[in-house]
Amino acid sequence: MTFKFILYFVITIMVIWTMDTININQIFKKHVNPLQAKLFYFFVGLSMIYLVTNFIYDLINSVKIL
Repeated sequence: MTFKFILYFVITIMVIWTMDTININQIFKKHVNPLQAKLFYFFVGLSMIYLVTNFIYDLINSVKIL
């Protein structure tokens, strides 16, 4: 296993845990399609996983170069 794969796994667990604290019912408009809201929530989670993982990975690689 590579370091980046392990990092993705750890960050995925952390993002799921932190996104559980958000009450998505108050974020969206009334009478919105529930599937649409869940899909948006899913894509926000995927984006956060990707961005945080790559940020930490690039930060570690930058520190190695210095």
